[in-house]
Amino acid sequence: MPRFLLVTLGSLGDLHPTLALAHALRRRGHEAVIATSEPYRARITAQGLPFVPIRPDLSLANPELVRRVMDGPRGTKYLMRDLIFPNIRDMHTDLAAAAVGADFLIASELAYAVPLLAARLNLPWAFFALSPISFLSVYDPVVLPGPTFLRHLQKIGPRTNRFILRVAEAVTHSWWAPLRTLRRELGLPPAASPLFAGKYSPHLNLALFSPLLQAPQPDWPAITHQTGFCFFDKPASDSAPPPPLPAAVTAFLDAGPPPIVFTLGSAAVQIAEDFYLHSARAAQLLGRRALLLLGPNPPPPDLPPSILAWDYLPYARIFPRAAAIVHQGGVGTTAQAMRAGRPMVIVPFAHDQFDNAARLTRLGSARTLARKRYHAASAAQTLAALLDDPRPASLAATLATRLQNEPGPAAACDALEQALAAHAHPPTATSAPSTTRSSPPAPSRG
Repeated sequence: MPRFLLVTLGSLGDLHPTLALAHALRRRGHEAVIATSEPYRARITAQGLPFVPIRPDLSLANPELVRRVMDGPRGTKYLMRDLIFPNIRDMHTDLAAAAVGADFLIASELAYAVPLLAARLNLPWAFFALSPISFLSVYDPVVLPGPTFLRHLQKIGPRTNRFILRVAEAVTHSWWAPLRTLRRELGLPPAASPLFAGKYSPHLNLALFSPLLQAPQPDWPAITHQTGFCFFDKPASDSAPPPPLPAAVTAFLDAGPPPIVFTLGSAAVQIAEDFYLHSARAAQLLGRRALLLLGPNPPPPDLPPSILAWDYLPYARIFPRAAAIVHQGGVGTTAQAMRAGRPMVIVPFAHDQFDNAARLTRLGSARTLARKRYHAASAAQTLAALLDDPRPASLAATLATRLQNEPGPAAACDALEQALAAHAHPPTATSAPSTTRSSPPAPSRG
């Protein structure tokens, strides 16, 4: 039974695709172990999956940490320079213990100790990306959480975009000094920046997002397979029916027209501030029903019967019953909203959310509203323009239909099994290496 160690750090938007992949591997008879932050222990073990804690502990229960990580253009710098790389030695130590007996390592963005461990143990490994920002293509440039003038420069073309990335690589060189030190101590040769080319695997790279967000690009790393989104919304037992929604929620949904759903995922919701107050007032200005998914936040005062506030509800059950969805643009929330086929208003906070918002806006199924401009009047105006125009809803429904044909975890498992087999039985010197950048491999036949 091959043992796969899946390593991820981040929010539920990072954890859920990892859970989906782990379950898919387990259904094929493999052992799947998840290594991530300690606060996710209960969620993972409830799924019957082995759990290994790793550092740093990126706890969403720490509002100050979330505030700094989600702080627009400064959040990425704080996350990488002050949290991830200073703790890379601890991450490597934790993973070294977890990797005993492993046959294959699977690393998300931020799991930068995995390439070091794979090199030391001569293990095959895969990198997986959940959104286009991880690939930084110069041909289809991403919207970076930085100065807006960069977005104008990016329109010039690939040569300018290469220059922008070279400057970014130089600016961030000091951030990953602790990793360079650790590589030297381990006797490993120098490597490229883990924020850029150094994070990709020579064995397999997985694009676990829909080509509707970004199709394969000429400068994606070699041996990249795009699978589509990996959705996780099943109970621990595949044969068990999904638990029913709370009776009060079902009664509210059945009592009138589809509501506008307002949510901020699992990270930005920790620093919602007055988002839900403005959202409730926007719904009232429009005369629309609304469902507020509050997380740890208190409900706004004096809510009318047309607005229901709830802490958390499964997106896969709620989004299909929405008239529109207002959210922060995290890729997990974005994927669920796309699958539900509903138009969106996206209010980006940090990281890939700006790029995800821009891509959905270009597709025509969403509108983007800057966080600093989000208040009752602007939200109502943006939602009115979205809902009064039939085209966003029609386009969203078309995108949802196209998403249904994406193989997701099954294609990822096919690619992982082939990469494991290739490492066990390397090609001869006359064999040509694979450089797949588009369709997933043919399904495994056992």
